[in-house]
Amino acid sequence: MTTYTNVRGLARGLQVLRALNAMESGRATSQQISDATGLHRTTVRRLLETLVEEGFVRRSASDDSFRLTLDVRSLSEGFTDDERIATVAPSIMGRMLQRVAWPSDLTTPDGDAMIIRETTHRFSQLSFHRSMVGRRLPILLTAAGRAYFATCPDGERQDILDLLRSGAGGDEQKALASSDALVSNLIRRVRVDGFGANHGDWAAQSKIGAVAVAIVSRERVLASLNVVFLSRAVTLAEATRRYVPELRLAASEMVAALEAAENPDPTETAS
Repeated sequence: MTTYTNVRGLARGLQVLRALNAMESGRATSQQISDATGLHRTTVRRLLETLVEEGFVRRSASDDSFRLTLDVRSLSEGFTDDERIATVAPSIMGRMLQRVAWPSDLTTPDGDAMIIRETTHRFSQLSFHRSMVGRRLPILLTAAGRAYFATCPDGERQDILDLLRSGAGGDEQKALASSDALVSNLIRRVRVDGFGANHGDWAAQSKIGAVAVAIVSRERVLASLNVVFLSRAVTLAEATRRYVPELRLAASEMVAALEAAENPDPTETAS
C-alpha cells in the first residue's frame, strides 16, 4: 500500500502529455486534448501553459494549437538499454524457468563485472541462492561474462581488458586478461560454440556451472542470459544440449519484444 496520496496535478499533466503524444498530426488544441482525456478544458489549458513554461510543449500563435518540443526527449535519456531489456525479461525468464527448472540471470556490463539485473533464483526450487539482483559476476570467469565479452564490439572489449589488467576485477581475472593466448582462446571458443560456459572455473563458486548467450538487438549487444546449475548434477555436455536452445529461444523473444516496443505499428516501417 502506498504511503503517500496521489499528486493529482502531476497525474493530469501526464495525461495531457500522453494525449498530445498520441495525436496523429502531432498537434492539438486544448479542446481536443480535453475531449481525449476527459479533463475540463480550463484544467487542460492551465496544464498546457505550465508545460509551455517548462519547455516541454510549444504553442502555435497562428491556430492556438499545442505540440511537444524536443525537450520531451530528454525525459527518456536516463532510460538506458539496461532498463529496456530488464522490463521485457521477467515474463520470458519465468516461462523458461518452467521448462528448465534451474534458475537463470539476466546480466549487463558494469565496469569490471557483469551485474545481475533480473533473476529467477527466488522462484526456482533448485536455487542455491535467493538474493541475486545487484550481485556482480566476474566477466572472464563466468558464462554470462564470457558470452558478453566475446560478442561485444572490439573497442568495448579492449576497454574491459584494460580495466581487468589493471587489477580492478581481482587477481584471478588479471592473470587471465594479461594472457593474449587465453583471451584469444576464450573469444574463439564462445564464437565457435555460440554461447559462453563455465563448469567450476570460478574458484569462489567452484561447485557452480552455467551456460549463457548474448542478447543482441540491431547489432548492439545489450546483455547476457544464463542458466545456472550445480556442476555435479549437470554435465556441460548435457547443459549444452538441454539449456542452450532454451536460452536462444528466450533471447530471441526478448529481442522481438524490444523491437516491437520500438516499432509498435509494423506497417509504419513498411509504408
